[in-house]
Amino acid sequence: MFTGIVENLGVVTKIEAEESNLHFWLSAEFDEELTIDQSIAHNGVCLTVVEINGNDYRVTAIQETLDKTNLGLLKVNDLVNLERCVRLSARLDGHIVQGHVDQTGKVKEIQELNGSHVLTISYDEELFGNVTVEKGSICLNGVSLTVVDSKVGEFSVAIIPYTWEFTNLSKLEIGDKVNLEFDIIGKYIKRLTQR
Repeated sequence: MFTGIVENLGVVTKIEAEESNLHFWLSAEFDEELTIDQSIAHNGVCLTVVEINGNDYRVTAIQETLDKTNLGLLKVNDLVNLERCVRLSARLDGHIVQGHVDQTGKVKEIQELNGSHVLTISYDEELFGNVTVEKGSICLNGVSLTVVDSKVGEFSVAIIPYTWEFTNLSKLEIGDKVNLEFDIIGKYIKRLTQR
C-alpha cells in the first residue's frame, strides 16, 4: 500500500533482459532500511527488491507488468519516481494507492500557469471502465494528484511547484505515456453500478 507521495527520485543504471522479463537496476539514496523483498512503487508500479548493492538495487518487471505500464520504455539514466510502502503508523498524505497500474495514458497538453503547471491526460475509457471525477484522486506515474477537470477519456491535474521540481513529471513531453492508477473507491463504485 502506498500514498502517492514520492519520497525519492531514482536513476536507472542498468537494464537486463531475461526471456520476457526486464531487470532494472536503480540507484537511489534510501536509508539503511532498504531490504530484499521490500515493495517499492516505481512510477506507481509496485515492484519487489530482489538484490541490493550499496545504493543500487534490482527489481524485475514481468511481461504482464510491461504490457500494462510504461516501464518497458525506460532507458538508462531515466529518472523514476520512488515510494516505499506506507507504515501503518504513518499519515496518509496522498490517497490509497495500491501500486497496481490500471492502464497507461498519454500526455495531451502541458500548460504553464504562472508558477504551476496543468497536465491534460487522455486514456482509453473503454479499456477497464475506469473513471475520474473533479476533485477526486488519480495516481500518475506514482504521484497522488487531484483531478481538476474530468471528461470521458480525459482529465487534467494541476501540479504545484514542489511536485514539479521533485518528481519526474517535469520531464514529460506531449505524447509521452504515463502510468495511471485510478482511485480504488471509484473503481468499486463503477463496477457495482455496471452490474
